[in-house]
Amino acid sequence: MLLLISGRVKVAYRSAEGKVLLLAVRGERELLGSMGVLTGRPRSASVIAMRECVTRTLMADRFRSLTRGSDLEAELLQGAFARITEGEAWRADIAGLAAGPRLARALLRLAGPGDGGGPVGEVHLSQTEIGQAIGLSRAVVAGELAGLRRAGVVVTENGRVLIIDPSMLRKLAGSGHGAV
Repeated sequence: MLLLISGRVKVAYRSAEGKVLLLAVRGERELLGSMGVLTGRPRSASVIAMRECVTRTLMADRFRSLTRGSDLEAELLQGAFARITEGEAWRADIAGLAAGPRLARALLRLAGPGDGGGPVGEVHLSQTEIGQAIGLSRAVVAGELAGLRRAGVVVTENGRVLIIDPSMLRKLAGSGHGAV
């Protein structure tokens, strides 16, 4: 398994039919592969670097030995439950929200820190990848982003969405209505 020291990665699942589902985006100080190590099951997803990453490899046997001999088991269990809860929230959004609020919530969840110039969040994913995360086609994501751009909520660039007005995006995420 890996400890992500710095950088950001996306976690994706590819079905037997070749369909890709973006499961999560992970950042600094995240453990990658811990569920497989703890359960002894093969990995269920792939991790792809979104930018340059620094990692440390932890051998499975050594990791299990360290966790058994310390208070890390409870912390790992909390982390596993947090990931399960995160997945349930994604599924609830996909099943119950219209495209606009679904996209708004996804952008807020996926946003990494800005470049230090203010409270701007960034999503370093293509429209296709965002769609894969929330069960929408690239065309629907593009249409919703166009509305958000017109409203001054986001700016889009090639493979990146900059959140300019996070408070408005939060409002749209909870409204239950289309993006704009």
